[in-house]
Amino acid sequence: MITRFAPSPTGPLHLGHAYSALLAHDMARAAGGRFLLRIEDIDRQRAKPAWEAQIYDDLRWLGITWDGPVMRQSERLNIYRQTLERLWENGIIYSCTCSRRDIEAATSAPQEGAPLGPDGIIYPGTCRQTGAHRPGRPLPDTAMRLDMKRAATHCSFEEICDQHRGVHQITPQQMIDTVGDVVLARRDMGTSYHLSVVLDDAAQGVTQVTRGADLFEATKIHVILQKLLELPTPAYCHHKLIRDENGKRLAKRDDARALSRYRAEGASPTDIRRMVGLG
Repeated sequence: MITRFAPSPTGPLHLGHAYSALLAHDMARAAGGRFLLRIEDIDRQRAKPAWEAQIYDDLRWLGITWDGPVMRQSERLNIYRQTLERLWENGIIYSCTCSRRDIEAATSAPQEGAPLGPDGIIYPGTCRQTGAHRPGRPLPDTAMRLDMKRAATHCSFEEICDQHRGVHQITPQQMIDTVGDVVLARRDMGTSYHLSVVLDDAAQGVTQVTRGADLFEATKIHVILQKLLELPTPAYCHHKLIRDENGKRLAKRDDARALSRYRAEGASPTDIRRMVGLG
């Protein structure tokens, strides 16, 4: 078994991160496998070296060790670009100049509201014809979208944790209707979470992706990309989310739940395990 923890250095790790990292780490160690660390720092405007350093410090304090070197997405931009060029040449992606406001205006339905998918409002396909099948490379100053009608295929993935346990089937019509043409490269990044996470998991040989239940629906996108790029599909464990006393999921802006604060107040790694239900 090969698991991984892949935080973004855009703020402090909180209890939710601790749960995810500890769970993936414990699973790998119990199986005699490997636990890997990846820094997802493609958001260069928000990623900070100080936050990355804090990640290493917090994980070591929790007693988490990782195998091999740390992968950093900012060092893999060329890989993402080459993959986009391959998809472009095959006519699977197209350039999109729509703003969020453009999409909202195009999908507004006064009585029913806009249809929502894993990435928010399902894109109505405004640029699908005008942005596709141009000669040359993808345009660097536009977003790049996946043409789901051309990309989607029948496939499946195995969920091994919690309420979604079982084998989940994916159909092309399901992806077209409920997901749509997702962004594979943002104009300000040159990639996206969906594209980079699929390529990185394959490059690291991850056999079990352990992450929060909020990403369960996005997994369908990732499996489609794995099939499209001829990459292996790992097993998935979408675990419970750690929430505050009001039932709200934790976020990095919720500094009151930051591990660094608990440490400063005298908490131990054992205390953190107990707080997240792993004690």
